[in-house]
Amino acid sequence: MPRPTGSAVLPPERAGSPGSLIVSFAGSYLRELGGWIAVADLIRCLEAVGVGEPAVRQALVRLKSRGFLAAARRSGIAGYELTEAGLQDLVTGDRRIFRHPQTTVEDGWVLAVFSVPEADRHRRHQLRTELSWLGFGTVSSGVWIAPRPLAEPTRALLQAAELDDYVTWFAAQHLTEVDVATWWDLTALRSQYTAFLTRHRGRLEHTALPDDQAFAGYLGLIDEWRLFPRLDPGLPESLLPPNWPAREAWELFQTLHTDWAAAGLRHVRSVVAATG
Repeated sequence: MPRPTGSAVLPPERAGSPGSLIVSFAGSYLRELGGWIAVADLIRCLEAVGVGEPAVRQALVRLKSRGFLAAARRSGIAGYELTEAGLQDLVTGDRRIFRHPQTTVEDGWVLAVFSVPEADRHRRHQLRTELSWLGFGTVSSGVWIAPRPLAEPTRALLQAAELDDYVTWFAAQHLTEVDVATWWDLTALRSQYTAFLTRHRGRLEHTALPDDQAFAGYLGLIDEWRLFPRLDPGLPESLLPPNWPAREAWELFQTLHTDWAAAGLRHVRSVVAATG
């Protein structure tokens, strides 16, 4: 659902889907290539992660309709370029994907209390979706909560989406004990972190890979990790269950990112250069 201002809103597609992988490719490599890539080159790159040509073309059409990419020919070659809205989405994502949020009880909370007229009920759905993607938990149908440091970036995004007028904001401290599991699905989140660790922990022994394999590993890593900031706002450690896996997962992500990023970019540049 595009933002009224033209900034793209990309639903968090299933990790590993063609659309999700193209967004991850855009964030990791497309900006390094100047914001444009030939369709044929993108198809060649994504062969390494098992995405075929028809799926790539279908996903590109969807991303174009959402305002993330725009079709553009250069020297007669069909390709796609990042839109301004798409670039802004990636910049916003960078600030969350590559920073492990650490909040404390002393930081407090931000409450988003909203009421949307029935005539604007489509905006109510959009507002709930935005808050959910930003990592907010649900206190009740019209009351959402997050650690206080999320207040300013969230307000900025909602203002850009022309949704902030529906929301009244409060800064809060809890005065009695709280159970954050009533606001966030910690069981599901733990399962996702555990699955991430299971899939990627063994790769620490195999980080010196050929460039094409490093590219495939890196793109899959980014594609899976970039959904976590939408699910985990960085809750205070003292309020989380014992042995919470977020920090271990973050450290694993950082290590593999460091080991594979440069080799992956070399592979992409070699594909583009081969047809340039």
